[in-house]
Amino acid sequence: MYRLIAATLAAVFLPNSTPVMATDLDAMTDEERAAFRAEVRAYLLENPEVLMEAITILEGRQAEEEAMRDMELVAANADALFNSDSSWEGGNLGGDLVLVEFLDYRCGFCRRAFPEVERLVKTDGNIRLVIKEFPILGGQSTLASRFALSTRILEGDDAYKDMHDALMVMRTDVTEANLSRLADELGYDGAAILAGLGDPWIDAVIEANYALAQRLQISGTPSFVMGNRLLRGFMPYEAMAELAEDLRTAEP
Repeated sequence: MYRLIAATLAAVFLPNSTPVMATDLDAMTDEERAAFRAEVRAYLLENPEVLMEAITILEGRQAEEEAMRDMELVAANADALFNSDSSWEGGNLGGDLVLVEFLDYRCGFCRRAFPEVERLVKTDGNIRLVIKEFPILGGQSTLASRFALSTRILEGDDAYKDMHDALMVMRTDVTEANLSRLADELGYDGAAILAGLGDPWIDAVIEANYALAQRLQISGTPSFVMGNRLLRGFMPYEAMAELAEDLRTAEP
């Protein structure tokens, strides 16, 4: 940070210095360096807003660089994100925008995001939603994801969505008994779903999602990919709706 400020202010405080002096403190003599630092210190004490401006510029550049890296990661993993047969898809399957969510049923922020995502998909009407099971919070999370995926194998996509929605609002501990009871209440065969928890396809789906998340540098939930943007953490409906509009109006 000091070098960033120094490079900006050198021309002001050392107008008669050589170009090397203006950008490289190591090229100055001890006296020149001491004088320059004294001038910078005095200036910043008199004008502290300059430091805040420099920090803001630096943070903005870093954010831009991070966004570019994320877009490159999304592009490199687009097929696994948007075209995987193993992921449940809903909303408008022919929509012009895809929203991918990595989630954990025991994640409090995922629970907060659930109604926001549902509202976005419903009110927008032109978004394809892709769910990536990403259980990272322990044994109950893993059991919940496996149960949801077993429901999909046995009962189909509509049943999976019913189970997904129910798990998102479930407030009891995730145990086999509670899950079986939940499935029965939804009209599905809880015992049969439990019997399918060991299906190798479930292992493959979860392992693939872990590997994909690692490639995308995703370590928490919820995490989203909307269009070419990677979004880490909870986002309210308004922010997601605004981003969707920005993506649609952005220049190709």
